[in-house]
Amino acid sequence: MTPTLPPQIEDWFSARGWTIHPHQREMIALADEPCQLLIAPTGGGKTMAGFLPTLAELAEGEHEGLHTLYISPLKALAADIKRNLTGPVDDMGLPIRIEDRTGDTPSSRKRRQRADPPHILLTTPESLALLTSYEDAGRTFAGLKRVIVDEIHALSESKRGDQLMLALSRLSTLAPGLRRVGLSATVEDPQAIARILAKNPDPCAILHADPGPDPDIAMLTTETPPPWSGGGGKYAMEAVLEQVKAHKTTLIFHNTRAQAEIFFHNLWLANEDQIPIGIHHGALSREQRERVEAAMVAGQLKAIVCTGSLDLGIDWGDVDLVIQVGAPKNVKRLVQRIGRANHRYNAPSKALIVPANRFEVIECVAALQAVRERTLDGDTDHTGPLDVLCQHILIRACAGPFTADALFAEVTTAGAYVDLPRALFDRCLDFAATGGYALRAYDQWQRLIEKDGEYRLRDPRASRRIRMNIGTIVDTDKMPVRMKKTRGGTPLGEVEEYFASTLRKGDTFLIGGKIVQFEGMREMTVEVSRSSQKKPKIATFMGTKFATSTQLSDRILTMFRQDDWPELPEHTRSWLHQQRRVSQLPQKERLLIETFPFDGRPHLVAYGFAGKNAQQTLGLLLTHRMEDLGLNPLGFVSTDYATMIWGLDEVLDPKRLFARDALLSTMENWLADTSVMKRTFKGSAVIAGLVDRTTPGGKRMTGRQATFSTDVLYDTLRRYDPGHIMLHITREEAMRGLVDYSRIEGMLDRIGDRFDHCRLDRVSPLAAPMMLEVGRVSVAGGANESLLAEETERVMQSAGLEFGPTL
Repeated sequence: MTPTLPPQIEDWFSARGWTIHPHQREMIALADEPCQLLIAPTGGGKTMAGFLPTLAELAEGEHEGLHTLYISPLKALAADIKRNLTGPVDDMGLPIRIEDRTGDTPSSRKRRQRADPPHILLTTPESLALLTSYEDAGRTFAGLKRVIVDEIHALSESKRGDQLMLALSRLSTLAPGLRRVGLSATVEDPQAIARILAKNPDPCAILHADPGPDPDIAMLTTETPPPWSGGGGKYAMEAVLEQVKAHKTTLIFHNTRAQAEIFFHNLWLANEDQIPIGIHHGALSREQRERVEAAMVAGQLKAIVCTGSLDLGIDWGDVDLVIQVGAPKNVKRLVQRIGRANHRYNAPSKALIVPANRFEVIECVAALQAVRERTLDGDTDHTGPLDVLCQHILIRACAGPFTADALFAEVTTAGAYVDLPRALFDRCLDFAATGGYALRAYDQWQRLIEKDGEYRLRDPRASRRIRMNIGTIVDTDKMPVRMKKTRGGTPLGEVEEYFASTLRKGDTFLIGGKIVQFEGMREMTVEVSRSSQKKPKIATFMGTKFATSTQLSDRILTMFRQDDWPELPEHTRSWLHQQRRVSQLPQKERLLIETFPFDGRPHLVAYGFAGKNAQQTLGLLLTHRMEDLGLNPLGFVSTDYATMIWGLDEVLDPKRLFARDALLSTMENWLADTSVMKRTFKGSAVIAGLVDRTTPGGKRMTGRQATFSTDVLYDTLRRYDPGHIMLHITREEAMRGLVDYSRIEGMLDRIGDRFDHCRLDRVSPLAAPMMLEVGRVSVAGGANESLLAEETERVMQSAGLEFGPTL
């Protein structure tokens, strides 16, 4: 039987000549299911599909209080949905009150919403967590019938998503029979997302809408071939401008804010026709972002250079082309970005990819193949982070007394926490109550008391402090770099705190075009001295947010098995054939290691294809292993697919560097010898509630204040309570966070003891571009560009390759 809608809704569709899509009808038919996951293409009306059962229920009968809660990963998306939903509801004449609630909502409205909630409330994970912390949460959510989680793929792999699912576990207790709905256009593993969304052990119905036509997607063809190295896409500037002129509105995506800023600057310089263009990313002020957004909606901009801030489902006007500059690193992200073009059902999205360098040509082709095969990537299954659980326990305590058994039963219905051992839960509860063994003597961490089997806040006034620190996003701090041996310490610039935390005394690195030696940290300042080295030991150790996914790396390695690559441009094909003649191409089940001399130094390249973070960690571990073996490494550099090390001594038996136990031991020693653990501890301590990010007076703590507090606590716990739950959390976070050790372990599992060692008499074609990453500095003028071009020509000729562009 075809489900019907109230006449007001049916008439509204008919008056516009629209037909309700089959997946929208199916959502109505399954409205009483405890959980539904809808996967529908961009422009397929999935948001309306999520709300139609709500509108139908509210149209047919009166409902007191909150009926449906809509949760979005972005404040702007919640505001956009409010605007797009209010119009149809008013046109239908439905007596439905719709409001949003985010960090920008006035306090007076927030208070009123708790006492007199609207029928539909649009909010974010953080605002929902705050709502559940109030004593009147039971009254606020008593009549709640449905929760809609939009863009669920964007939350499924983050701590914000884990916090959301813990909040939903609480809502299901406050509103028994609550139905959950997840919406997404890009889901790589529907069953995994369904397991996260559903209340364990409830089932979750998965609905697949017609995916619509294949996207019109290709690699941008340019007269100038891509450079051998680099990531800016400057070589394609003119071709990009021509595409912008030929389309109404173009979104030009980049993977990092820095790349977006540089590209926007170069695009503006090349924009002789004064085409209106804008830039949009998360680091810009809210006012600037809103001005760009308004101009986009009004059709006043021909192009917008942007980052992930425009990934999600906001409809920003008449976008008819998406350009991705640089390899997407992740197929799911690429599909999401492609969907920004032609935001309509059954209209193909048009997109172009601009590889930043020669190797990215291969990666882009692999990504295009995956998009055409509708094969996504991602890793959804994970263990629930314990720092988020500790925060949730404190949030729960703000709302009133609870028993440990009841909270444990509630928590283990939530996604990533279903297999949480009771012992770990009890340790988190003890931490939330007392701070743990080493801290229980201090009054500030005595937050909960147990009486008659129930836990409650020791001081009800503490609830304000806890609420002010809700959230899982920890800001990244910058640290100034100064010369140690100059009066007053000459400032050289800033580095990210995580970069500084990886340095050991004597390490050399680049800043402002100069090679400096790390001397130590003092009062949140990185102190350095001048170095006479011609190349830095650590050319760069900036963990990238976007490492090439495992699935995309596997596709590239599978491509290498082919005899030829007709899908690749001639310049890239000939490069790979030359590599096969001189050495060999990497294989998925084996580890290719090349050793060769260059510039009078022995070099080693390991093609692990483990992603940038893991390859950089591998570089640190291998150089430390070489030092232990007396092989005198001088430095290393890494990309998404390989790590190159140079030193004084040739490595004759590289296989012994990769012994699993030795690498893990080296990892442990390295972590203990750097500040990585302290920096990781700081992030987890803020989330878990050990230290405040916002003071009781409402002031945000500075990075210096937070770091001083957490450093003292970390040293105290290591000395007096090495088994403390926060140290357990810190080690887990460090291993799976910045250093990405799990991908190194995955690489070791994949290769076993199968190594291919190629001893060469010169640099290989595949390794040659990595030479240009060593000591690479920003280009300040024409003279430096000429020097860089000369260096590129020298390196490529030594590898037997034709010279090409460098930038």
